[in-house]
Formats: sequence, C-alpha cells, structure tokens
Amino acid sequence: MPLLKAATAVRENAHAPYSNFKVGAAIRAASGKIYVGCNVENVAYPEGTCAEAGAIAAMVAAGEIELVEALVIADSPMPVSPCGGCRQKLAEFAAQDVKVTMTTVAGNSAEMTVAQLLPGVFTAEHMKGV
Repeated sequence: MPLLKAATAVRENAHAPYSNFKVGAAIRAASGKIYVGCNVENVAYPEGTCAEAGAIAAMVAAGEIELVEALVIADSPMPVSPCGGCRQKLAEFAAQDVKVTMTTVAGNSAEMTVAQLLPGVFTAEHMKGV
C-alpha cells in the first residue's frame, strides 16, 4: 500500500495540460526508500517526461541504482502499462523478476514482471566488445 499511496499522491502533481492524462509512479529501491515521479508534458510532445522516468531519475539522483518494486497509476478504464522507453528504463535498474503493478484510480489493477513487460530486453551484455 505505501507505493499506491505515494503514486496516487504524486499523480495529482502531474503537468498534463495537453492530454489531461495524469500518471503517477512510485518505485521502491533496494534500500526500502520510495521514490516518486509524475508525467510532465511539454507543448513539444516528445520533450515530455513519463512518470516512471521521473521516479527512476529521483532514485538515481539520491545515489541508488536498484529498484525492487514499481507501481504506476492513471485514471483510465484499464490499467496503463509503462511505455516502451520506460519498460527499458525499468529493466536497466530492476531484476527481471521485479513486480510492476499497473492500476487505475478506480482500483482495477494488473501485475507483471519486468521480464513479462519487456521480453528480449536490451542489456549491457549486448554492449560487450564495443
């Protein structure tokens, strides 16, 4: 419940004046500390930031590099999954078996592992010998 509470609260801070689609994310680092992020839109759409990316950036800025749980919440009819870029970001800092909960403000939720969200993940192993 702490992740849900944190993500729900930060979702209210989302800057989504163009889509009106507010997203909140909370991640638990290996230390147990919770980091949050919300989507931040920009009139130049590709320059916006996803909630998951913001939470990961906060974790890294605090000096941590491993997350052990993640939760994403949005006001949608079905649970919203992280975008492709955020799936890769999650995989950079989480083990393949880390649980990602996707939920709606109405309480509909789904759970997947990082591996299920991003099969065929691109990893540091692919960069060996470069």
